[in-house]
Amino acid sequence: MSTRKILVTSALPYANGAIHLGHMMEAIQTDIWVRLQNLLGHDCVYVCADDAHGTAIMLSAQRQGITPQQLIDTVNADHQKDYAGFHIRFDNFYSTHTLENRKLSESIYKTIDENGHIAKRHIKQLFDPEKGLFLADRYISGTCPKCKAADQYGDNCESCGSTYGPAELINPRSTISGATPIEKESEHFFFKLPEFKDMLRTWTRSGTLQEPVANKLSEWLDDELQEWDISRDAPYFGFEIPDAPGKYFYVWLDAPIGYMASFQNLCERSNYNFDEYWKVGGDTELFHFIGKDIINFHTLFWPAMLTSAGYRTPTAVYAHGFLTVDGTKMSKSRGTFINAKTYLKHLNPEYLRYYLAAKLSSGVDDLDLNLEDFSLRVNSDLVGKVVNIASRCAGFITKGFDGQLSSELDNPLLLAEMQTAKKEITDHYQGREYGKAIRLIMSLADKANQYINDKQPWVIAKENKQSEELQQICSTGINCFRLLIIYLKPVLPEMAAQAEEFLDISELSWDDLDSLLLGHEIKKFKPLMTRVEADKVLAMVSETQAEFEASQIDIKPPTDPQANDSSVPFEPEIDFEDFAKVDLRIAEITDATHVEGAEKLLKLTLDLGKDLQGETITRTVFSGIKAAYDPASLKGKLTVVVANLKPRKMKFGLSEGMVLAAGPGGKDIWLLEPHEGAKPGMRVA
Repeated sequence: MSTRKILVTSALPYANGAIHLGHMMEAIQTDIWVRLQNLLGHDCVYVCADDAHGTAIMLSAQRQGITPQQLIDTVNADHQKDYAGFHIRFDNFYSTHTLENRKLSESIYKTIDENGHIAKRHIKQLFDPEKGLFLADRYISGTCPKCKAADQYGDNCESCGSTYGPAELINPRSTISGATPIEKESEHFFFKLPEFKDMLRTWTRSGTLQEPVANKLSEWLDDELQEWDISRDAPYFGFEIPDAPGKYFYVWLDAPIGYMASFQNLCERSNYNFDEYWKVGGDTELFHFIGKDIINFHTLFWPAMLTSAGYRTPTAVYAHGFLTVDGTKMSKSRGTFINAKTYLKHLNPEYLRYYLAAKLSSGVDDLDLNLEDFSLRVNSDLVGKVVNIASRCAGFITKGFDGQLSSELDNPLLLAEMQTAKKEITDHYQGREYGKAIRLIMSLADKANQYINDKQPWVIAKENKQSEELQQICSTGINCFRLLIIYLKPVLPEMAAQAEEFLDISELSWDDLDSLLLGHEIKKFKPLMTRVEADKVLAMVSETQAEFEASQIDIKPPTDPQANDSSVPFEPEIDFEDFAKVDLRIAEITDATHVEGAEKLLKLTLDLGKDLQGETITRTVFSGIKAAYDPASLKGKLTVVVANLKPRKMKFGLSEGMVLAAGPGGKDIWLLEPHEGAKPGMRVA
């Protein structure tokens, strides 16, 4: 078999948030495929990067009082840590905000422009007069012009499903500043996508895409393609367009070029040749793994842009569906919008790798993470079947034969059957039909366990712990285990490494399926995987819920002081009568404690002064100020509390008010000191 040269990418996570299990599903799917190729002996390289440009990055950095560079650097480090926690093995994880990406983006743009594929014209857009920037649809809200539902985005109504232009909204407002947008004209640059319709018709039907994806694209290609707006006006965090001051590349132009830039960065540190993988006519292969929500960018804009610029198009683009949890869209309030770092606090990452592999297919359907089934399947398959084989046989080999496997095996036919499955399992993995591969592997595990049940080595050991028959039966079992581990190695790299240590062998490859372990000394067996514990799954969900609840009552951090707080969206206006109902009181913090299971919350006991009978008025409030204060330091401090807020039932108990404080958030939140003259119970006018 000839060695293939393969470059693989997965979609770039946005550098404005944490990695969650939806991201991780794609990374795991990709990582399994890449690991298989390398086990087969191919040269398969896996690169990725953070998508680090756009208005959202700029605004998020402003809200946190830091620079965009500081934000994306911090997020990049967090992302790499999360991916590594799930054993995702990148050859390079980079960022789109790099010199390599800037040069490539400028070069590709100039070539496209020279080839006559860039148009320039003036368009009108809604503009935020306070922030001084043009507004994307998602930054505009107002009343739906069709059904009159309030607080709808600028492109569609979630209430009635209507689509419209942002200028059609009733009483539109900027969600960034609260200002009423105005219409303003600006010159924009467009990529002439319609000129590539024939090329795209051929390419999308060349076997490059899954059939459902090709069918969907065919519908789009039958309609009139629109030119693609590739420019944005300052202020914008990204790359400025050459010879166009104040104009920036739209994030989706330079994001896919980030694949090229990440690989180029790897080439600069290795023996890989950039042109060999990206120029037309080479014998290398290029695969993209993406979610179904970004198909149009990767299968229309991207291949057309590459073609115009003189680069190769992808060998294949593999799209997958979304991850749901317990049958519904991931939800923060239900505790099912689970971040990678939260999962890793409670559970083994290989549990998730296995469960997702057992359900993944080559299609674009959504995949459901059923938390009850998750526990049952991992415990049944990995602990109850695969690991069980080794644990049932290893002790007899260690105690009776000093760890020495026999030179002849008891059931060569069983092992031959397991080896014969190699082609079918390989084909399933290659075709991304991981679920089919796992089902076949587990059927082989069932046969191995049935063999051990039938032979009952524990009965034989009672009569003679050193019988040749016992050694051969248990050696057969250990060889079954070894073959299963090889089949599972793309999915469970850490457990495979532990198995290699137990078997005292070098790293297993796919070719090792063709041989058996005979007359070999193994080490003492140690448990390779423990059972999924239901309380740990519950703790993960509870922590996710607690994070959400804390975010709901926590203080929204204001923006950069120089931005006049204008990037915090205003709430809808209220009448003075509504405001007058809010009873703000000075309160003394008499006690403060940590809240078990909550990252941000402290439990505060407040003294609001005396009532008419002279009794002390106390309230219990949960407040998201844990990052700023040690509980012991809070006693005696004063704060302002919304005293007449309706009590709210939370997971941790009843919260009887809301504490107000000042500061940019995080560690910088300031309360009142006793010497500042306020007294418990005083009203704040």
